[in-house]
Amino acid sequence: MIALRLVYLIENHSQELVDDLLAKVQHSARTRDLRKVPPEELRGRLHEILRHLSEWLLTKTDHDIQKRYVEIGARRASQGVSMQDFCWAIVLMKEHLWAFLNRQGLTFSSVELYGEMELLRLLDQFFDRAVCYAAEGYERAAHRASAAVVHAAD
Repeated sequence: MIALRLVYLIENHSQELVDDLLAKVQHSARTRDLRKVPPEELRGRLHEILRHLSEWLLTKTDHDIQKRYVEIGARRASQGVSMQDFCWAIVLMKEHLWAFLNRQGLTFSSVELYGEMELLRLLDQFFDRAVCYAAEGYERAAHRASAAVVHAAD
Protein backbone atom coordinates (compact mmCIF):
# COMPACT_ATOMS: atom_id res chain seq x y z
CA MET A 1 0.00 0.00 0.00
CA ILE A 2 1.47 3.32 -1.02
CA ALA A 3 1.42 6.40 1.15
CA LEU A 4 -1.68 7.93 -0.43
CA ARG A 5 -1.49 10.90 1.89
CA LEU A 6 1.82 11.82 0.22
CA VAL A 7 0.33 11.48 -3.25
CA TYR A 8 -2.56 13.70 -2.18
CA LEU A 9 -0.07 16.13 -0.65
CA ILE A 10 1.66 16.39 -4.03
CA GLU A 11 -1.68 16.84 -5.79
CA ASN A 12 -2.78 19.52 -3.32
CA HIS A 13 0.51 21.40 -3.77
CA SER A 14 0.62 20.81 -7.53
CA GLN A 15 0.41 24.48 -8.47
CA GLU A 16 3.31 25.42 -6.20
CA LEU A 17 5.32 22.42 -7.41
CA VAL A 18 4.66 23.30 -11.06
CA ASP A 19 5.68 26.93 -10.52
CA ASP A 20 8.93 25.91 -8.81
CA LEU A 21 9.66 23.23 -11.39
CA LEU A 22 9.05 25.61 -14.30
CA ALA A 23 11.55 28.03 -12.79
CA LYS A 24 14.12 25.23 -12.49
CA VAL A 25 13.55 24.10 -16.08
CA GLN A 26 13.74 27.66 -17.41
CA HIS A 27 17.02 28.37 -15.60
CA SER A 28 18.84 25.07 -16.07
CA ALA A 29 21.49 24.88 -18.77
CA ARG A 30 20.54 21.21 -19.19
CA THR A 31 16.98 22.03 -20.27
CA ARG A 32 17.66 25.05 -22.45
CA ASP A 33 15.74 23.62 -25.43
CA LEU A 34 12.53 23.53 -23.40
CA ARG A 35 12.44 27.30 -23.71
CA LYS A 36 11.19 26.61 -27.25
CA VAL A 37 7.96 25.23 -25.77
CA PRO A 38 5.29 27.82 -25.02
CA PRO A 39 5.31 28.28 -21.23
CA GLU A 40 1.57 27.64 -20.89
CA GLU A 41 1.89 24.36 -22.80
CA LEU A 42 4.70 23.24 -20.52
CA ARG A 43 2.76 24.37 -17.45
CA GLY A 44 -0.26 22.41 -18.67
CA ARG A 45 1.70 19.19 -19.14
CA LEU A 46 3.33 19.46 -15.71
CA HIS A 47 0.05 20.27 -14.04
CA GLU A 48 -1.64 17.36 -15.85
CA ILE A 49 0.78 14.97 -14.17
CA LEU A 50 1.07 16.45 -10.70
CA ARG A 51 -2.58 17.40 -10.18
CA HIS A 52 -3.64 13.88 -11.16
CA LEU A 53 -0.66 11.92 -9.85
CA SER A 54 -2.82 9.33 -8.09
CA GLU A 55 -4.43 8.46 -11.43
CA TRP A 56 -1.07 8.20 -13.21
CA LEU A 57 0.35 5.95 -10.49
CA LEU A 58 -2.68 3.84 -9.61
CA THR A 59 -5.22 3.67 -12.42
CA LYS A 60 -3.51 4.53 -15.69
CA THR A 61 -2.18 1.53 -17.55
CA ASP A 62 1.17 1.12 -19.22
CA HIS A 63 -0.67 1.68 -22.49
CA ASP A 64 -2.01 5.02 -21.20
CA ILE A 65 1.50 6.14 -20.27
CA GLN A 66 2.85 4.92 -23.61
CA LYS A 67 0.19 6.75 -25.60
CA ARG A 68 0.67 10.02 -23.75
CA TYR A 69 4.46 10.06 -23.71
CA VAL A 70 4.98 8.90 -27.29
CA GLU A 71 2.75 11.83 -28.23
CA ILE A 72 4.69 14.24 -25.99
CA GLY A 73 8.03 12.98 -27.32
CA ALA A 74 6.92 13.51 -30.91
CA ARG A 75 5.59 16.97 -30.03
CA ARG A 76 8.84 18.03 -28.35
CA ALA A 77 10.83 16.71 -31.30
CA SER A 78 8.70 18.77 -33.68
CA GLN A 79 9.37 21.83 -31.50
CA GLY A 80 13.12 21.34 -31.80
CA VAL A 81 13.63 20.20 -28.21
CA SER A 82 16.55 17.79 -27.99
CA MET A 83 15.81 14.43 -26.45
CA GLN A 84 18.67 15.04 -24.02
CA ASP A 85 17.06 18.24 -22.71
CA PHE A 86 13.68 16.51 -22.47
CA CYS A 87 15.20 13.66 -20.46
CA TRP A 88 16.88 16.14 -18.12
CA ALA A 89 13.50 17.81 -17.56
CA ILE A 90 12.05 14.46 -16.49
CA VAL A 91 15.01 13.94 -14.13
CA LEU A 92 14.50 17.44 -12.69
CA MET A 93 10.84 16.68 -12.12
CA LYS A 94 11.56 13.42 -10.33
CA GLU A 95 14.24 15.04 -8.16
CA HIS A 96 11.92 17.97 -7.42
CA LEU A 97 9.21 15.60 -6.15
CA TRP A 98 11.69 13.64 -4.03
CA ALA A 99 12.99 16.86 -2.47
CA PHE A 100 9.40 17.97 -1.76
CA LEU A 101 8.59 14.65 -0.09
CA ASN A 102 11.84 14.78 1.90
CA ARG A 103 10.93 18.21 3.24
CA GLN A 104 7.62 16.81 4.45
CA GLY A 105 9.37 14.24 6.70
CA LEU A 106 6.16 12.45 7.60
CA THR A 107 7.34 8.93 8.43
CA PHE A 108 6.03 7.72 11.76
CA SER A 109 5.94 3.92 11.60
CA SER A 110 7.40 1.03 9.69
CA VAL A 111 4.11 0.58 7.82
CA GLU A 112 4.22 4.25 6.72
CA LEU A 113 7.87 3.87 5.76
CA TYR A 114 6.94 0.87 3.60
CA GLY A 115 4.19 2.95 1.96
CA GLU A 116 6.64 5.75 1.24
CA MET A 117 9.12 3.31 -0.28
CA GLU A 118 6.36 1.89 -2.46
CA LEU A 119 5.43 5.42 -3.57
CA LEU A 120 9.04 6.11 -4.54
CA ARG A 121 9.13 2.84 -6.49
CA LEU A 122 5.96 3.78 -8.37
CA LEU A 123 7.29 7.27 -9.09
CA ASP A 124 10.52 5.77 -10.43
CA GLN A 125 8.58 3.33 -12.59
CA PHE A 126 6.32 6.08 -13.96
CA PHE A 127 9.17 8.46 -14.82
CA ASP A 128 11.34 5.68 -16.29
CA ARG A 129 8.48 4.66 -18.56
CA ALA A 130 7.77 8.28 -19.46
CA VAL A 131 11.38 8.72 -20.63
CA CYS A 132 11.36 5.49 -22.64
CA TYR A 133 8.05 6.21 -24.32
CA ALA A 134 9.03 9.80 -25.05
CA ALA A 135 12.20 8.46 -26.69
CA GLU A 136 9.95 6.25 -28.82
CA GLY A 137 8.00 9.37 -29.82
CA TYR A 138 11.24 11.13 -30.75
CA GLU A 139 12.28 8.15 -32.89
CA ARG A 140 8.93 8.06 -34.65
CA ALA A 141 9.16 11.79 -35.37
CA ALA A 142 12.69 11.36 -36.75
CA HIS A 143 11.55 8.43 -38.91
CA ARG A 144 8.63 10.47 -40.30
CA ALA A 145 10.93 13.40 -40.99
CA SER A 146 13.48 11.25 -42.83
CA ALA A 147 10.71 9.51 -44.80
CA ALA A 148 9.35 12.91 -45.81
CA VAL A 149 12.81 13.98 -47.03
CA VAL A 150 13.18 10.77 -49.07
CA HIS A 151 9.67 11.17 -50.46
CA ALA A 152 10.36 14.82 -51.40
CA ALA A 153 13.54 13.77 -53.21
CA ASP A 154 11.63 11.29 -55.37
